[in-house]
Amino acid sequence: MLQTPLRVGIRIPPCDRADRIVDTVRRAEESGFDDVWFPDSQLLWRDVFTTLTAAALGTERIGLGTAVTNLVTRHPAVVASAARSVAELAPGRFTLGLGVGNSSVGPVGLRQSTTAAMREGLALLRALLAGEDRDFTGPAGTVRSRLRDPRPEVPLHMAASGPKNLRLAGEIADGVILLSGVSPRTLAGATAQVRAGAETGGRDAGTVPLTVSAYCAVTDDIEAAARQIKPICASIAQNGGAPFLALADVHVDMPEVVEGVYPDLVHAEDWDAAVKITSEWVSDEAALRFAEEFCLFGTAEQIAGRLRALHATGVNGVFLQHVGSYDPPAELIEAVGASVLPAL
Repeated sequence: MLQTPLRVGIRIPPCDRADRIVDTVRRAEESGFDDVWFPDSQLLWRDVFTTLTAAALGTERIGLGTAVTNLVTRHPAVVASAARSVAELAPGRFTLGLGVGNSSVGPVGLRQSTTAAMREGLALLRALLAGEDRDFTGPAGTVRSRLRDPRPEVPLHMAASGPKNLRLAGEIADGVILLSGVSPRTLAGATAQVRAGAETGGRDAGTVPLTVSAYCAVTDDIEAAARQIKPICASIAQNGGAPFLALADVHVDMPEVVEGVYPDLVHAEDWDAAVKITSEWVSDEAALRFAEEFCLFGTAEQIAGRLRALHATGVNGVFLQHVGSYDPPAELIEAVGASVLPAL
């Protein structure tokens, strides 16, 4: 079977009015990107489904997806209705990416979805999108309901990083969003877990699309660019990822709490301050090693070569992230569109 071309996407946070974000999405479409992925965090950004609606109406070709929404702050029935509504406006172009919650749940004092809750939630979503009747139990008792005008063709992709969720994603999701970066060592471990899950579900692992997220910078000065991602490296180490970093000879020992950064290390409002604060634990050398191993930092030729190598391992897609949560990735779109995509 011939391998399909690598899909290259871009992550665009809904950090401005929807109509202005659509201008950025159109530019990504014009520049040759295959997909745009929108994160969902109700206190950090505009509503993701409002933004998706505007993007669906304002584009023609580019794929649209959530990376990712959740089933904690949003009830599965609400997500099913929203997904159906976007899919109607962009037939065949919408992917519903789901995760455990992260920056959506923390700021409002809720807990991330457990693996069991993700299994139950995806099953309910799939049933609703297929138009099936389902029981809902609440304070008023149990009622049986269904989604009117369903869209069963909406693909459900699950974002995962830990072993349990990686196996679950391989078992039940229509695709997997890998949060391991592009490090060959950690990526191999993650894909092995997905394959194990697929086997448990009686599926051919080769038919489960894999999309990898990666921070990207087209630059001749990797050292300077790497210093800007110290908060990312610190966050991974702080949230249980230190062993994965160590596999790539990136050694970071973080305290449980880091003061002075809001709302968290990955989405810091004052990024320069977050870089300065995390420099106490993340050296320039560690940041450079992290950028070289886990991210796509370098010249256009170097990035294109790493993307080809990534595709050769069986990865179907990648979505690129810029450093920053509260501005659109305009510079990254221009740089990748002008020099990396033509090389592919």
